[in-house]
Amino acid sequence: MAQIKTLEDLERMAPACQLASETLEYLKQAVRAGISTLELDALAEKYIADRGAIASPKGYRGYPNSICTAVNDVVVHGIPTAKPLEEGDLITIDVTVYKNGFHGDKAATVIVPGKRNPEGERLLRVTEAAMYLGIAEARAGARLGDIGAAIQEHVEAAGFSVVRDFCGHGIGRMFHEDPQVLNYGQRNTGRKLRPGMVFTVEPMINAGTWEVRILRDGWTVITQDGSLSAQFEHTIAVTASAPRVLTLFTEHEHAMWASYQKPDRAG
Repeated sequence: MAQIKTLEDLERMAPACQLASETLEYLKQAVRAGISTLELDALAEKYIADRGAIASPKGYRGYPNSICTAVNDVVVHGIPTAKPLEEGDLITIDVTVYKNGFHGDKAATVIVPGKRNPEGERLLRVTEAAMYLGIAEARAGARLGDIGAAIQEHVEAAGFSVVRDFCGHGIGRMFHEDPQVLNYGQRNTGRKLRPGMVFTVEPMINAGTWEVRILRDGWTVITQDGSLSAQFEHTIAVTASAPRVLTLFTEHEHAMWASYQKPDRAG
């Protein structure tokens, strides 16, 4: 059963969400050709620790690093490596921090500067838009299926596919809580949303097939056909009116969210 957060809980959780966002922006600025994801991981670990917080992934079920990184055909849970990034690569950085007794979770995909990647650029645009369309459905009285349907409809209309094997999740005092938040589904199905529910909306979208496989390390998930993959993620809270996006941070994100809120009940 989903844990309902009080207003006090949300205020205590907000700093973790904002630090996850701040860390992600710091790492995005560090992305360049020649840097490795292992170096990004070291930057993240120090940045988070210097601010009195803990990187949630490190040690979680044996995961060895402080962030997850996914390059090109890696979908999710990629373990950072010493391989240098190249111009035009897609890289997803997934940051979760633990502060004040709560976790905050956020991810985004960027393209390594220096070389155009038109397919990757379109994949990023569609994935980010799908995330906000999903978030806009997260209103009290709606159902989880409304979120997944909004994401799936937008993605498939663009000719891309929604990963089925991994999804969003409840979050709060624990890294992963109920409910599971699928990125596909049917409207008017699934659990009814209540004020105080807090979870991530994080579509993982592939340029080719939705099918994936896990590498021998037991963590790294890649696309079955070698196609590109992208992911965007926010931590959100259901309220009596519009969803509260706890990980909003940049001007771009605020503008994007404002443009996707439903005008009849936006607040």
